[in-house]
Amino acid sequence: MRIVIAGGHGQIALRLERLLAARGDEAVGIVRKAGQDADLRAAGAEAVLCDLESASVDEVAGHLEGADAAVFAAGAGPGSGADRKNTVDRDAAVLFANAAERAGVRRYVVVSSMGADPAHQGDDIFDAYLRAKGEADAYVRGRSALDWTILRPGMLTDDAGTGLVRLEASTGRGPIPRDDVAAVLAELVDSSATAGLTLELISGSTPVSVAVKSVAGN
Repeated sequence: MRIVIAGGHGQIALRLERLLAARGDEAVGIVRKAGQDADLRAAGAEAVLCDLESASVDEVAGHLEGADAAVFAAGAGPGSGADRKNTVDRDAAVLFANAAERAGVRRYVVVSSMGADPAHQGDDIFDAYLRAKGEADAYVRGRSALDWTILRPGMLTDDAGTGLVRLEASTGRGPIPRDDVAAVLAELVDSSATAGLTLELISGSTPVSVAVKSVAGN
């Protein structure tokens, strides 16, 4: 498979790229800065330079041509203000979805956030983030040309992955290593039977492949 990942230099994306490359898939990461390509090559992925905050739908669609799946894993990141939560976490996600649709890429997986809600109240930066993520998720859910799955991890950690998770429509809050998020994403891009699902993810007791198969088709 050829899998194009928005936010290709992110912590989850780099882990995902390593997993995809190790199993023989062609991983392509979209990055914003030219200096990030070395890290992607080290992960076994191809880097494509494209700023999703300024690119056109046609430009991004060109990068998605021939892909079997698209993963939106971009984020404004810590230290960014409310404006960039909107331009990256919301607007870039909408742009990437539109570009995938234009390029004919049906399989579309979103890395969202637990608690994402377009109606979330509050004036803090994190409140703006949850609203932006919720608005992006709502938009993706309305795209009938995409076989979308929305993944909402709990509190992300850098602990070593265990390969054991809880993946359900509603899990309650909890931590999850980024390693295990990447492992779930690698299974999701390969399983269109999870299309149309919004799933929460925390650490648990079920092996990743079993957890994905268990929710498929629900």
